[in-house]
Amino acid sequence: MGGQLRVYRRRIASVKATKQITRAQELIATARIVKAQQKVAASTPYAEEITRAVSAVASRSNASHALTTEREPQAGVRPKAAVLVVTSDRGFCGGYNTNTLKEAEQLMQLLREQGKEPVRYVVGRKGVSYNSFRERSMAGSWVGFSDNPAYTDARTVADEVIEAFLAEEGGMDEIHLVSTRFISMLSQQPTTVRILPLQYEETTETPAGGVFPLYEFEPSPERVLDALLPHYVRARIYNAMLQSAASEHAARRRAMKSATDNASDLIDNLTRQANAARQAEITQEISEIVGGANALADANVGSD
Repeated sequence: MGGQLRVYRRRIASVKATKQITRAQELIATARIVKAQQKVAASTPYAEEITRAVSAVASRSNASHALTTEREPQAGVRPKAAVLVVTSDRGFCGGYNTNTLKEAEQLMQLLREQGKEPVRYVVGRKGVSYNSFRERSMAGSWVGFSDNPAYTDARTVADEVIEAFLAEEGGMDEIHLVSTRFISMLSQQPTTVRILPLQYEETTETPAGGVFPLYEFEPSPERVLDALLPHYVRARIYNAMLQSAASEHAARRRAMKSATDNASDLIDNLTRQANAARQAEITQEISEIVGGANALADANVGSD
């Protein structure tokens, strides 16, 4: 009985140590998510406005540009589609990475059904290890900044993807971005968006943000699109990284809070079991003492 009590006490100590870790992770994620939300709020207006500017140039001109024009398929050659997947460097964030990778797998399956060849570009150690374990090739990978991305990180990623898109031979025909959109502290949604070529359609409805302003292109629409292309892609990727970072912190906070609550429940349950074992041990000792006293009394009576 005493051995069982020691087992319970060791388990309680172990769970308490785990609870301290999960609680610390929860507090760290709570502190970081505020800054992440501020960065998202600061970068989103620019990303939206540059997208509007590019859309306005593309819709108000007849220029044939790689930014807005679908490439003609070559006979016997499958079109290539770059798929940039944004994951986290660290774990302890629930289903955050699983949902993002599942969204990427669904996108690549759809691209294959359309006769296209998906090419992986991965941000984050979890995504890199996921594909490396399955021996899947990656055209590019970046790690070390998922929870606090800087614009220079997004620029490094965007420049390599743009270079692959603009390559004359063996280049990418499309660029897709798979990331997690931060909606609120309790809601994060994996999203897929095609960055290039730009998708737009003719409509009589007023576009989001109001009617496009009238632009005059100097020196030409093509030169304007050439200048906007890198800024547009960098802004979209940077905003997606910030949204993913905020989503990562929110998912980690929620997962660590759940783990902390479960640890508290487990400690309470183990404490009750330990108290029951201790009570049983005390009862057994009392029974042994009473039995010994009765035996001694019987022996004294027999001797008389």
